[in-house]
Amino acid sequence: MRVLIWHVDRFVCTITERGRSPIVEDYTDPVTSVSEALLLLVSVEKGDEAHPDSVARKAVEEIAAHAQQLKVSTVVVHPFAHLFGELSRPRTAIQVMDAVAAGLRAHGLTAIRTPFGWFNELDIKAKGHPLSRLARVITGE
Repeated sequence: MRVLIWHVDRFVCTITERGRSPIVEDYTDPVTSVSEALLLLVSVEKGDEAHPDSVARKAVEEIAAHAQQLKVSTVVVHPFAHLFGELSRPRTAIQVMDAVAAGLRAHGLTAIRTPFGWFNELDIKAKGHPLSRLARVITGE
């Protein structure tokens, strides 16, 4: 799994149209809006299919520790297939992102996951401190 982690003042995601994925998740509100959060731009990769639970568990530990360090209580898990890896099957991506969100909730964080399979408009106001932007590759090994 590849993930960009941004500490944001604001994140707004507005669904605009169906994406290319054969799986598209339903949503109740086309707009997701949060303030003071960690934004996770997540790309689940083909290699993650062998150990999806391990990948999710490792991601949760790292992200929860970072959230605690920054004193952030809200995390947004946003599918982002643009991180140049070989993508997993959509079902695996959804499984891993759901597990990450559930694991973060188990750590006492508010975790929001934006719907999979959509193009969207993003409005991001990111912070500018040294820990405000991280990139990670997390594997199940």
